[in-house]
Amino acid sequence: MTAMANRYFIINKPYNMVSQFVSKEDVGLLGDLDFDFPEGIHAIGRLDSLSEGLLILTTNKRVTKLLFQGVAPHKRTYIIRVKNKVSPENLELLRTGVTIKVKGGIDYLTPPCEVDIIPEPEYLFPHQLELRDYVPHTWLSMSLYEGKFHQVRKMVSAINHPCKRLVRTSIENLELSDLEPGCVRELDEENFFDLLQIDNWR
Repeated sequence: MTAMANRYFIINKPYNMVSQFVSKEDVGLLGDLDFDFPEGIHAIGRLDSLSEGLLILTTNKRVTKLLFQGVAPHKRTYIIRVKNKVSPENLELLRTGVTIKVKGGIDYLTPPCEVDIIPEPEYLFPHQLELRDYVPHTWLSMSLYEGKFHQVRKMVSAINHPCKRLVRTSIENLELSDLEPGCVRELDEENFFDLLQIDNWR
């Protein structure tokens, strides 16, 4: 019997939805999306329920190892709205490294990363919560090459700027683009791996 070909998707994960199909909690699930996913589908590089944006789903079980456990790190980019105005000094702290708590309560110094203050992104879709524009805030673009648990939220919290919105916009060259919240896009295998810059995937 011929093996079924693997399939590859991206979604724009909405706010207040977990990155899984089954949960004991009363939460939004990937299965609530209006799409008929194939058997054996699973999420790669999960986002927490309050985070939005680019999420990969595939039937290929090798993708997690190739993308996030390989020798070469892969860049993930986020758009973040934080409370209050970020000073140049705090921006530099994010760029050079801040101390956060990781698994086991261990202090961890984050490696240097790319962070910039940006204008309010016009291409983001409205948030489900009412975020008042008159409340002092800053929009940041941040690119990381690692993904500790809640790392982005912990990093901005470490400089006393709580995260109010977090959207993953890309992983390497695989971009969210104009995909609306809750919508799904399927990619062919070769294009999927080329955009993620994963070599020797066959």
